[in-house]
Amino acid sequence: MKTIGVVDTTFARFNMGRAAVDEIQQNVSAKIKRMTVPGVKDLPVASKKLIEEEGCDIVIALGMPGAKEQDKICAHEASTGIIQAQLMTNTHIIEVFVHEDEGKDEKELAFLMEMRSREHALNVVNMLFHPEKLVKQAGTGQRQGFEDVGTLRH
Repeated sequence: MKTIGVVDTTFARFNMGRAAVDEIQQNVSAKIKRMTVPGVKDLPVASKKLIEEEGCDIVIALGMPGAKEQDKICAHEASTGIIQAQLMTNTHIIEVFVHEDEGKDEKELAFLMEMRSREHALNVVNMLFHPEKLVKQAGTGQRQGFEDVGTLRH
């Protein structure tokens, strides 16, 4: 049985991990290993541990960087760490960040956090179980959280 790692943060203002786990469970039968860490800079090592110590075949790393410039720098550093962890383990880690300033208000931010978590959880399911579905979506302008933008016409 395939194993999916889900790691999220206490810093986030929405339980992104719960939304991702729920979406995965609605779509596929897989073992799920869940871990929660304080913030986005903790996601790379947690993801690597899920792969190396818990045998995860893929990981979804969810976090909410704050709106301040220092938070954006931390998000960049976390993203770089996630990329390094992918290369070190030869395993996909799907990064799901929702910046605190992406929503026009708290209601839209909560909607975005839930939808981006769920839609990327579906990407994880498709990467692991149905990669042909992603091939069919190539070049279609898919966006996670907000409305898809569609393909370019030329």
